[in-house]
Amino acid sequence: MHPLILAAEKGSLRQTSLSFAIGDTVDVHTRILEGDKERIQLFSGVVIAISGRGMGEMFTVRRVVAGEGVERTFPLNSPKVAEVVVKRRAEVRRAKLYFLRDRIGKATRLRERRITKSEG
Repeated sequence: MHPLILAAEKGSLRQTSLSFAIGDTVDVHTRILEGDKERIQLFSGVVIAISGRGMGEMFTVRRVVAGEGVERTFPLNSPKVAEVVVKRRAEVRRAKLYFLRDRIGKATRLRERRITKSEG
């Protein structure tokens, strides 16, 4: 990326990095404005994709609600994303988990990743 673009984006990037990976089951806490009040809304699901870089970095979370698959794409550096809490880590061998869209029920389960001492 061009150094001038990096310098311009530096002020808008998130100060604390969010540590999650593809395949992790996460809770995304989003800030919702309703009139003059602000509340936090949760969206739980599996991270199936991370794309882009810098200010354009996005991640997609998928879950199944009432038998229907729902996917939401969040900007990583958006102030609307309050925090991302990792519920479960999974072992995957792909960068994009789009194959989960075709699977139903127990077939959508991913192998859990054991946490080593270095991960914490």
